[in-house]
Amino acid sequence: MFNLNKLSPTITNMIRFDHSHVMVTFHQYEKDKPARVKKALADTICDALEIHATLEEEIFYPVMRQRDSGEPFMHKAEPEHMEMRRLIAELRRTSGSDPRHDKLVMELMRDVMHHVADEETTLLPHAEAKLSREALSELGAQMTRRRMQLVGPKAGKLAKEHAVGFGGSGAALVVGLASALFAVKAFGPKKTWKSNPA
Repeated sequence: MFNLNKLSPTITNMIRFDHSHVMVTFHQYEKDKPARVKKALADTICDALEIHATLEEEIFYPVMRQRDSGEPFMHKAEPEHMEMRRLIAELRRTSGSDPRHDKLVMELMRDVMHHVADEETTLLPHAEAKLSREALSELGAQMTRRRMQLVGPKAGKLAKEHAVGFGGSGAALVVGLASALFAVKAFGPKKTWKSNPA
């Protein structure tokens, strides 16, 4: 059996990667793009945020609450996720040609940027101070396994949204390369995989 714990990035680095991916996609969204492209970009953003929020809520936040229930960010993180999901639900109900679509994407981006800034300047450094590198890597491995479960059924849809939304832009190449590097870092080349002792 492969030892994913030793190969996995830490959970905090995985969270930072997710943040970067969403921000790149947000920055591709422009009001004058065709409606179908705007809708595809919005769907990519929504799917990525829903998966990311689920991973944090199921794996990261419970550990951090257990380690330090007094951390102020922990009391507002999940309510912020709930507000994000409300905006996502409303955004999914609008077409790319609906004037509200642009407004909802911008509102979602503002909320997400605020949440990301708090998480990256407060919670992630706090987690890295409280948890050992081994614990962070174990949580990263848990997140990788759960991510595969969440992404698996949506893989085709996600690929199609990405292709339409990014449409051969330079940013698509950057995101594609970043995703490939992330996969290599997460799983490593086959020759470096080690079996656990029996």
